[in-house]
Amino acid sequence: MAAYLSILSGELGKRCDLVIATCVQEGNLPMQNCRIAELTGFAFTDAGLGLSWSGISRFTILCDRILDEEKPDIVHVNGIWSIDRWLIQREALKRGIPTCVMPHGMLEPWIMQRHYWTKKLPALMLYEKKALRAAKCLIATAESEKQNLLKLKMNDAEIPVIANGIDVTDIPLKNDWHIRKKILYVSRIHIKKGIELLLDVVGSLSDRLQDYEVVIAGVGEPDYMSCLKAKATKTGVKVRFIGGVYGTEKWQVFQDADFFVLPTNSENFGYVIAEALACGTPVITTKGTPWAEIDGRCGCWIERHEDELRKAILLMLGKTADELEEMGMYGRRLIEGNYSAAKMAAQLMDVYEQL
Repeated sequence: MAAYLSILSGELGKRCDLVIATCVQEGNLPMQNCRIAELTGFAFTDAGLGLSWSGISRFTILCDRILDEEKPDIVHVNGIWSIDRWLIQREALKRGIPTCVMPHGMLEPWIMQRHYWTKKLPALMLYEKKALRAAKCLIATAESEKQNLLKLKMNDAEIPVIANGIDVTDIPLKNDWHIRKKILYVSRIHIKKGIELLLDVVGSLSDRLQDYEVVIAGVGEPDYMSCLKAKATKTGVKVRFIGGVYGTEKWQVFQDADFFVLPTNSENFGYVIAEALACGTPVITTKGTPWAEIDGRCGCWIERHEDELRKAILLMLGKTADELEEMGMYGRRLIEGNYSAAKMAAQLMDVYEQL
């Protein structure tokens, strides 16, 4: 979400008087062309159910103050499953301010099934259904997400599709595609992302990958990281965990890889996919993402299955440097043409003007 808000603010703030209400923490990405309304002093648990009644009261007072000072025309809520979002939406509705909600994939089937009885269902009963139904519209980031939202029947309004954008101006393109014998994963280290599947397939291809290195970049829970590292030692292939990568270091990691793999269960967009393509690095990802357009042109879009991932990796291993360059250049053009931050901001303004 932080990456989305950072990119969005730079372009949307050129088109309107933008205020972003958010928790400001050390290490947050910069936000330009906007004012920040700080939601400080509150710790919300997953699904937002750990906040005390006194905390809810204090947070509501803060929301009231921000809304009365800023007097927004529209409140755009990003993300769900946290009561703080509903509280500010509720206070906006009391003032007659229209609201829209962008779930960012948080209602996708895989996400809904995770902790359904202990977190999702209580949140739906307490506040989330009210939040979704009260919105003037829900905004999807992909056609696949729109179809899933329609099936849930949480809101009767039209659901516009606005893909997330990315600012490519600061993302350097590779200057050569010679075979480096590196396979890359970059993202959060989480069970949702399919890293165990990747390691299983890498292990099954150990004879083919003897001269290769698999680089896994990201941070996660220490216990889960330890399990993955133990599993990696059994693959028979060199697997290197390098932690989180940011800024210039991240672009260099993308450029140093022959191709990028994200065997995820579910993504509403997948910023790392867009970043890899912007760097000119071909991508293998699953049909749990909305990236059908990469298939065969700048990567592989596959069913999330061991055999399918193995075939895709073998296909990429067989590519020449010239073929990787052709795929990489197509990926860069795809991002520049279809996924610019300016296009995303313009589409959002169109939605706001219709509310």
